[in-house]
Amino acid sequence: MRHITITDMRVHVIKVPVQATHSHGSGDVSAINAVVLELVADSGHTGWGEASPWPVFTGTTEANAAALNTHLRPFIVGANALRREQILSMADRAIVNCSEAKAALEMALLDVVGRTLGVSAGQLIGGRQRDSVPVSFTVANPDFEEDMEIIAHLHGSGVRIFKLKTGFHDHGFDIMRLEKIRETHGDGVDLRIDYNQGLKATDAIRTLRDFESFKLSFIEQPTPRHNLEAMAAISAAIDTPIMADESVFNPREALIATKMKLADIFSLKVMKSGGIVRAQEIAAIAKAAGIGVYGGCMFETGLAHLAGAHLVSSLSEIDLGCEFYMPSYYAKDDILAEPFPIRNGAVHIPEGPGLGIDIDRDKLANYTVETL
Repeated sequence: MRHITITDMRVHVIKVPVQATHSHGSGDVSAINAVVLELVADSGHTGWGEASPWPVFTGTTEANAAALNTHLRPFIVGANALRREQILSMADRAIVNCSEAKAALEMALLDVVGRTLGVSAGQLIGGRQRDSVPVSFTVANPDFEEDMEIIAHLHGSGVRIFKLKTGFHDHGFDIMRLEKIRETHGDGVDLRIDYNQGLKATDAIRTLRDFESFKLSFIEQPTPRHNLEAMAAISAAIDTPIMADESVFNPREALIATKMKLADIFSLKVMKSGGIVRAQEIAAIAKAAGIGVYGGCMFETGLAHLAGAHLVSSLSEIDLGCEFYMPSYYAKDDILAEPFPIRNGAVHIPEGPGLGIDIDRDKLANYTVETL
């Protein structure tokens, strides 16, 4: 087959309710606001992609919906979906930033091609190296007692990795939560923390040294993303591994981070990098520099999580797990036709064609606030 022509596209702006507010060093989140891209091919198949921005991190739903509907539509409708990299290169030339829109485009192209050819998205990006990856749950409810109940429930279902959002309350609150989890669940749980850029550089090293005794697997993005010198100084001074998230969006920034010895680990996110393949490029730079990688996410539905699952399954090293828990443990509902596949504390990689699970059109319609 030489051509799979995209004949139509629709852009759905959605809002999915969640169980509770999640607080971060850079702000609160109380819903999943996303853009769902629908591509129809002349093969009769439909491909789906998702853009899940966060205004304080990457961008807005409005900007990404407009990027797809107004600026990228001319390069998508009529294009040969088999020429994915050519289409994405045109998208980069057509509009700057809007990495989530480009991730949604790549995702939908992989989905429609995979469904047409009867192969998984994972096969189209190089093939899987593992069938499952341990899942991490993010502890971010300002009401910690509610979080302790959720942790107990998830621990009973096999989840052993918990990441605490820190810096949205006082330092004593963060210490108290770690102490309580360690007292309750012991060393059998893997703990890590994430400041989302919430620390001032002048206080960072002194503050972070207080966490060394908890044997955390990493401390994520303690200081603002552009203060690279502070991140490098923290990495040199703190024994606990430091993970760069907001400081590494793309391969160029990954290269700079390795030269500056910015961090011990990079958080890979399909949304911030602009797609699975760009995230794989970041992972390749990390591997060459001896830097670890982790499967991160934004505030996503199960659709974007499917892309993340195929990404982490393709990596040679992913020993820190992934945080694809949103549709299972945070959102009140999802738009997938089947539950996102988490079992016994791990994400199991779908094997079906394309992304592996179809969209429930009724649920999509229910949570759509605008269709373009």
